[in-house]
Amino acid sequence: MPHVDVLVIGSGPGGEGAAMMAVKADKSVALVERHREVGGGCTHWGTIPSKALRHAIFRWVEMKSSTLTGGKLAGHEVSFPQLLKAADGVIRKQVSMRQGFYERNRVDVLHGQARFVAANEVDVEMDHGARERVTFDHAVIASGSRPFRPAGVDFSHPRLRDSDTILGMKETPQSVTIYGAGVIGCEYASLFRNLGIKVNLVNTRDKLLSFLDDEIIDALSYHLRDQGCLIRHNEEADRIEPADDGVVLHLKSGKKFKTDVLLWANGRNGNSQDMGLEGIGITPTARGNIPVNAQFQTVVPTIYAVGDVIGSPGLASASYDQGRAAAAHILGQACDQLASDIPSGIYTIPEISSLGKTERELTAAKVPYEIGHSLFRSLARAQITGQTVGMLKLLFHRDTRELLGIHCFGYQASEIIHIGQAVMTQPKPNNTIDYFVRTTFNYPTMAEAYRVAALNGLNRLF
Repeated sequence: MPHVDVLVIGSGPGGEGAAMMAVKADKSVALVERHREVGGGCTHWGTIPSKALRHAIFRWVEMKSSTLTGGKLAGHEVSFPQLLKAADGVIRKQVSMRQGFYERNRVDVLHGQARFVAANEVDVEMDHGARERVTFDHAVIASGSRPFRPAGVDFSHPRLRDSDTILGMKETPQSVTIYGAGVIGCEYASLFRNLGIKVNLVNTRDKLLSFLDDEIIDALSYHLRDQGCLIRHNEEADRIEPADDGVVLHLKSGKKFKTDVLLWANGRNGNSQDMGLEGIGITPTARGNIPVNAQFQTVVPTIYAVGDVIGSPGLASASYDQGRAAAAHILGQACDQLASDIPSGIYTIPEISSLGKTERELTAAKVPYEIGHSLFRSLARAQITGQTVGMLKLLFHRDTRELLGIHCFGYQASEIIHIGQAVMTQPKPNNTIDYFVRTTFNYPTMAEAYRVAALNGLNRLF
């Protein structure tokens, strides 16, 4: 029976972060991955394939609308499976790279299902039927999450999909209903509309992505509707009726939609099932999330949990940092304080990124703030690339000029946000909007939006 210092369950960002930090500190590490390849849901079903698909769609739309093609591509179409080939290539590169991490650092990777049989021992059931017992001093659970599947819905039907199976479609649908208008729902609504697919986006709440700033929400809603997406708010599913020629979603309001495909994108569950956790005193929530303390320890102090399996924020970037923080605690090392403000990246077309406070939050807290705007249509770089939809919005304190929030909608938003992040996280008094006025930006660039927005905001002061 092998024994290791640290056992990691799951090879997504959280598991990778924990494993690499522990092994670099000369700890013996073993990693258990249920899938036949490393990388976790992030690499195989979530972030990487969906963003690679987005890029392929973005480039195709860009080519079709380019003046360089003279409209010659207007009558040509590409299929959904053709676009997915680009994602396959990226996945292969990511798997090869990450497999190399474990091999070079002598991390033993076991492919199978891990089940706790004691607080310091797991049984790993391999795909080929073999079993192996592993004992450990500490364990990090980074098993990720999966789409929530309500009882009574037949997800084996080819016209019913969730975010894990939507990328397996073999044909391009003419119409799609998306139930759930969270990040995943909005991203796929945007992708499908850019392919010319009719989209019904059914939202169980009263607005899209309510954690965003209201102005960004309004911009996203307007843009999706302008592209032809039908959005229905405050709706709840009653039943789903799949058939050979389509699927009908019946809503409790009496409405119903029939489309080629239904994408269920309403919630996620932590992957904590069938792991024997209850037998060692760890009780997941109703949604499968594992409760942890500030150091990511479960109720069993030698067992940690990180990433999507513990719930919010459910971001690959945060999961990796959490894995490293858990490993640092295991090693008895001081860990840098995890960022309280984590930038969000929403990969609609165009994309969205946000950091810090919204106007709604600042108003509720009675913080005297001002706004600086930069509309992308006024930027030379946006005009050159043809990506003129969007804006950068800076929120700052009227008296101290401290940067309080950054909200971006448009081309390269998820990249642009990090310039403001670097300033916002500086200690006072270096975290003010004045930095963007004093700094010389390359011209023409999208980054120049910060200087334009800062000047716009400072002009509002009196």
